[in-house]
Amino acid sequence: MSANKKTIITVSALISAPVEKVWDLWTGPKHIMQWNNASEDWVTSFAENDLRAGGKFVSRMEAKDGSDGFDFTGSYTLVKTHRQIEYILGDDRTVSILFEANGAETKIIESFEAEQINTIDLQKTGWQAILNNFKKYAEAN
Repeated sequence: MSANKKTIITVSALISAPVEKVWDLWTGPKHIMQWNNASEDWVTSFAENDLRAGGKFVSRMEAKDGSDGFDFTGSYTLVKTHRQIEYILGDDRTVSILFEANGAETKIIESFEAEQINTIDLQKTGWQAILNNFKKYAEAN
């Protein structure tokens, strides 16, 4: 019997903004609704965030044409303000996000367990697109 090895996917972006601003834009529900989509034909119509260990979050992600949608949900296992967030998704996969401050810049490194439905490349591309959308939003606000 072989062990079920989990695949970890990592995406990252360098944001031209200090970590305090990046943190607020990343975690604030009103901001999440502005950047949390992988393409222009999707939107986050609702976001709620209880940012503390044991706290829960939900983001409603929907196709603008109404053809598809889902709740992105999870529970926080670790929150270190301006440094690190870890959570477990509704399907029991883990996610870790590091915020590396360097003066007027912040590097975000997001690592997550791959799911079994979509290809690794598709998952990496989707999560990177959301992170790139965050970068664009953060640098414009």
